[in-house]
Amino acid sequence: MGAPTRPVSATDEWKLACTFQTPESLSASIVAQWSVLADQASEPNCFAEGWFLQPSLALLAEPDTVKLAVVTSTSGLLVGLIPLMIETDYGRIPLRHVQNWTHHHSFLDAPLIRRGMEDRFWQILLQSLDETDWATGLLHIRGLPADGRIVRGLERASAALDRPCDVVYRTRRALLRSDKTPDDYWTDTVRKKKRKEMNRLANRLADQGEVRYATLGADEDADPWIGAFLALERQGWKGKNGSAMACEATLAKFFEIVATGAHAAGKLDFHRIDLDGAPIAMLVNFLTAPGGFSYKIAFDERYARYSPGILIERYNLKILERRDIEWLDSCAEEGHSMIDSLWAERRDIVRVSVPLGGRRHRAVFRACRSAEDMASRARGIAGKMKGSDNDGD
Repeated sequence: MGAPTRPVSATDEWKLACTFQTPESLSASIVAQWSVLADQASEPNCFAEGWFLQPSLALLAEPDTVKLAVVTSTSGLLVGLIPLMIETDYGRIPLRHVQNWTHHHSFLDAPLIRRGMEDRFWQILLQSLDETDWATGLLHIRGLPADGRIVRGLERASAALDRPCDVVYRTRRALLRSDKTPDDYWTDTVRKKKRKEMNRLANRLADQGEVRYATLGADEDADPWIGAFLALERQGWKGKNGSAMACEATLAKFFEIVATGAHAAGKLDFHRIDLDGAPIAMLVNFLTAPGGFSYKIAFDERYARYSPGILIERYNLKILERRDIEWLDSCAEEGHSMIDSLWAERRDIVRVSVPLGGRRHRAVFRACRSAEDMASRARGIAGKMKGSDNDGD
């Protein structure tokens, strides 16, 4: 891979334009610039890069439902892009509104925006949505890092247009970020009793045969690893309930294309534990410096007594030795029982809503926010009552 491209700074002389295109109608110039934009983006997000988002749209989006908002300069430079759709329900409220498109196998929804141009990207996007005949209600953006440049840019752009910009939902998930060595991090983060137990289980696993830890090499063929992962995932509980990717041909093809694309881009970090030559645990990370995303994990449930999932997560701590990767997002749900006990840091992810232009849209926005606030207060009161009922138990 070549050296990372140097970020382009914004100048006031630049004029931006926003167009709404179908995924299949993107010009060769935009597609070619997509990878450059990823290198120069204000915040890394592997799920918005071309090698991930293009097969997502081609294979997992309903036909004719997604419009790609493409923001460019007058010279044709790609400034940012985001997939949008019309959603008919805003939470439990029946309301047509604009929302960023995503799917169940994507775990961060922040758009790629050229660094330094966040405010102007959001401002031209909001103004362009105001002028379209298909956009209505409000703009609801899911899956944004809570304290990043992208959400701050959206807040400033909304303020410049005299519009509210409200965080309407927040969740917190495990993050790996430390200057410690893998061994020191493991010692300092994981309880002593658990460390002792994992050492015992690793020794017991070694009694079953030859144990080998491995990482896919940059020049190694990824296809056997991809096939092995799909088969391993299907063997477990996901295969039994039909949610394994290999249970659906389209999802299997999606994973194959995405993993192959990540490998070709030098962004696939693929680990495995083999017992007598057969994988019993595999883990997929996507790396996009300065961060990374822990994407999928699978293990052979016949060896569940040895906790192969935790063993491969311990091996995964070697990411701390890389100077180009500062953090790894778990992509896990809040309160995940395994990863929350292994990684000490946390990352907040939010959803943000902004009204589109016009009095009617603002009135609808205020009504929705009032309903959300009432529901939030009701949940808080119910939680307190439940806690009171448990007093003395």
